[in-house]
Amino acid sequence: MENVIEATNLTYSYGKLMAVDHVSFAVPKGEIIGFLGPNGAGKTTTFKMLIGLLKPKEGKASILGMDVDKEIKKIQEHIGVCFEYTNLYEELSAIDNLTLFADLFGIKDFDPYSLLKRVGLQGKEKDRVATFSKGMKQRVMVGRALVNKPDVLFLDEPTAGLDPVSSEEIRSVILEERKRGATVFLTTHDMFEADKLSDKVAFINQGKIVAFDTPHNLKQQFGKRKVKALVKNSDGILEEKEVELDNHDTPDKIFELFKKENVVTIHSEEATLEDIFIKITGRGLKE
Repeated sequence: MENVIEATNLTYSYGKLMAVDHVSFAVPKGEIIGFLGPNGAGKTTTFKMLIGLLKPKEGKASILGMDVDKEIKKIQEHIGVCFEYTNLYEELSAIDNLTLFADLFGIKDFDPYSLLKRVGLQGKEKDRVATFSKGMKQRVMVGRALVNKPDVLFLDEPTAGLDPVSSEEIRSVILEERKRGATVFLTTHDMFEADKLSDKVAFINQGKIVAFDTPHNLKQQFGKRKVKALVKNSDGILEEKEVELDNHDTPDKIFELFKKENVVTIHSEEATLEDIFIKITGRGLKE
């Protein structure tokens, strides 16, 4: 399968601080890669090197077969970018912000209304962005990244700090873009988001990729499935009991649990990406 994004030994440092340490990966066409890690792990620095905002100290990157260092202007015609922090023209309306970008791309017959409807801003098209909430501004940012119908979409923490409704609407748009055929590079420290959206996940910690696979494979390799039961003891107090699945004695332990305990509720639970990240790196995603 054709690789749309390729990075080879990407390296960047801020003075003596090694932010990204010889990172290599590839993303096939039409896939979503989630770059998952805590703040300061190197996600955003990698993001900026891929879109040409930072020049690597070592290594190289290509987008759609074009060298980022040499052909960034050509690349920019085919990509959409949404940063974590808004950089909109706040005194302009939502329509004007999108139309300005459409003009820069030379797009004719641009319809900002349908695009703003996609990101949940119908009825607010002519309002000044300065009056918008953080979630609404982020929706404008996502809409702006889609103006040129990009082949590759770069999203840096697109739902950070947003309310659940705004977050879910932005996730839906991301999945729609993949269905359209776009390739998506997504940075996040939200394990739920990475798990829900990503075809593959790269765990990045202290500038290095420490794991890179599908969420399913990572859970199979590093996680353990469990049965969790809420039981009521003789004093009427609720306690939680756990039984690991996939062991040879699992059936006996579950039988004993029901035989000896007053089971109130029971459910199976697999390891989360957060659990696996902690297991691999010894630190949490929100540190």
